[in-house]
Amino acid sequence: MQDSQTTQSGILYIVATPIGNLEDITLRAIRILKEVDYIAAEDTRHTKKLLSHFGIHTKLISYYREQEQQKAEQIVDFLHNGSSIAIVTDAGTPCISDPGAVVVAKARRNGIHVVPIPGPSALTATLSCAGIDDRAIMFHGFAPSKKAQRKKLLHSLMHADYYAVFYESPHRIEGFLQDAYEAIGERRVFIARELTKNFEELIETSLQAMLDSMSGQKQRGEYVIVFSPAESTPSKEMDIDELIRWYRDNSSISLKDCCKALAADLGISRSKIYKRALQIWQD
Repeated sequence: MQDSQTTQSGILYIVATPIGNLEDITLRAIRILKEVDYIAAEDTRHTKKLLSHFGIHTKLISYYREQEQQKAEQIVDFLHNGSSIAIVTDAGTPCISDPGAVVVAKARRNGIHVVPIPGPSALTATLSCAGIDDRAIMFHGFAPSKKAQRKKLLHSLMHADYYAVFYESPHRIEGFLQDAYEAIGERRVFIARELTKNFEELIETSLQAMLDSMSGQKQRGEYVIVFSPAESTPSKEMDIDELIRWYRDNSSISLKDCCKALAADLGISRSKIYKRALQIWQD
């Protein structure tokens, strides 16, 4: 099928670019980047290096998160005037925890033809080599920057029966994993770092072991974290004593984390639960 349309407006292409190894770009992506009138880039300096490598001389316009609304209007005006535009981000697929969604939504509302040019994605690359089963997957992107909001989100994974996937930056990764451990206790995780680059690292381990390995070390590279589903879920009909026993027998979290989880779930003071749990935990 040809990448063309019969209307006067141009086409908006969503083009995936390499997340590290330049050989991962598709032949179709190279062709489209050469054929369009403009390339809207998250960082024009970064994209110039990619275009230079492949001998692409298409005119660049900047498109970055801080001015998405303003830039989206400009891009849609260009499209209405017949110009075709490709959106790229610094790495991977636009709109997936990267800029692009604002202009795509505006273009679609204005009747512009939007065409995906699929390719590299840290999300799919990680999932493809994680060896996970066929249970559901929930992609959260980057966790909230505010600690309270982040821990609230992480706590919601306590009984999740699906794989939860997050992106994280090197300067936040240790704090993020510590918050996760405090929110959900011990859990198996699969972690990908520096995908497709020289120092690519794929690790399947426990939260505690990962935190231990990071202690005192400077972290480098972008991370993808896959949390395994909860081992099982307690029945809603259980009373407090039964719930305490369930956590003791069916999960790897500590007594302290058990009390914290039950207090949040049941709206009961942690001290009240702790007194009862002390009696039951050693039975």
